Amino acid sequence: MSTQELPYAIVDALEEKKGEDILLLDLRGVAGFCDYFVLCNGTSDRMLDGLADDLLRKIKTSHKLKGHLEGESRDGWLLVDYGEVVVHLMSPDQRDYYALEELWSEGKPLVHIQ
Repeated sequence: MSTQELPYAIVDALEEKKGEDILLLDLRGVAGFCDYFVLCNGTSDRMLDGLADDLLRKIKTSHKLKGHLEGESRDGWLLVDYGEVVVHLMSPDQRDYYALEELWSEGKPLVHIQ
């Protein structure tokens, strides 16, 4: 598996589970701690938990990788760390407030599913 396959597999898994406003950012050469960010909205605590659980299960099965989950859905932000790829599952309010797309605007958008 190449490093470039994983972020697209993550996007596919989130889209299948009905994640909203999915954005894949290429941060190679911009951030020293990862190569890609995936941002995805979930409209409720339950949806955020479902997105995270499904993602962890699918990537473990398909790519034999165990992600590290951080955060609480009730706070509106879950982070799943796969090393080179960091996934941010956020409520729309948290995503607007923290504006990661603006903070990491030097990153190159590769996929944006609205």
